[in-house]
Amino acid sequence: MIEAKVYNFEGKETGKAELPEAIFGLKWNNDLVYQVTTALQANLRRPLADTKNRAEVRGGGKKPYRQKGTGRARHGSSRSPIWEGGGITHGPLSIKNYSQKVNKKMRAKAFLTVLSRKLAEGELIFVQDLPLAEAKTKQAQTYLNNLAKAGFEKINYKKGKRALLAWPKGNEQALRSFRNIQSAQTADLKNLNILDLLSYKYLVITNPVESLAVLKAKAETK
Repeated sequence: MIEAKVYNFEGKETGKAELPEAIFGLKWNNDLVYQVTTALQANLRRPLADTKNRAEVRGGGKKPYRQKGTGRARHGSSRSPIWEGGGITHGPLSIKNYSQKVNKKMRAKAFLTVLSRKLAEGELIFVQDLPLAEAKTKQAQTYLNNLAKAGFEKINYKKGKRALLAWPKGNEQALRSFRNIQSAQTADLKNLNILDLLSYKYLVITNPVESLAVLKAKAETK
């Protein structure tokens, strides 16, 4: 088992959490992480570019000039690809599908590999539940400042993607409190994927006991 410190949102250490090596002790696998990351990015891709071939562009019904006697090359339509304003040959189409298949075991292992790397590099923070009686952006920013004072210096920067705060269940108060902080984002732990982990410098996991149960379920994906 691996031990990790548990903090409260005042930045004070409150105890330790025992973490399973099968989730937080994996070796870095660059090829796996790259393959899964590029596949998920491809699955999010929505092609916009769309060109028309010579059958789809407007005009070109009449022969541009007579066949012989002009000294010019023969042409049957001004919509030919070699004419200005003509159709496009082998151009991009919006119907193209860029998606790639990623099997569940690969996706789960890549996720846990990045999770292990974040723990090893001090970018994974375990905290107790967020004490928010009501949604207050000022209070949320104070909590980030407290964690910065606890040794996670860059978590409260205003620019860039700095903190991803994950709950084992949806937390409406937290969502409303952090949504106006551009450098922070809240999420449901069970819905996180590898792109979320790689996008933010710090991952803050709340309610360690419940969260570990969610992560174990993700690790047991078949």
